[in-house]
Amino acid sequence: MWISNVGNIVYKKIMKKLTCHCGGVEAEVNVPQPFIKVMRCNCSICKRKGTVMTMVGPDDFKITKGSELLKIYKYHTKTAQHFFCSNCGIYTHHNPRSNPAMYGINIGCLEGVNVFELENVSINDGKNHPLDKKK
Repeated sequence: MWISNVGNIVYKKIMKKLTCHCGGVEAEVNVPQPFIKVMRCNCSICKRKGTVMTMVGPDDFKITKGSELLKIYKYHTKTAQHFFCSNCGIYTHHNPRSNPAMYGINIGCLEGVNVFELENVSINDGKNHPLDKKK
């Protein structure tokens, strides 16, 4: 367990196992408890995935099994990387274009977490992404 400070709030980080549907891909994710922010995104890919996600830093995410099964999907600017299992098709995580060093985690893939019980799921306005604004 790790301790993390965000503003004046102290969060405990707990290691959770992330798995795709077939179990071919596994990762260890250190997630704050409670989650700092859970969200959906309205960009063209996320609205189709319908995923509830949270963000973690590069030191809080590690693929432990099945990296060879992961496929990457990129579109538009080709900066964001969306990872999915090539066997079962489940989206597990992504690196957002706004901060490619971070990881967006599919909370539905975390063992012991029920996405239907999460409260305060915000909407990230990826449809109107600031990097898409014309100069």
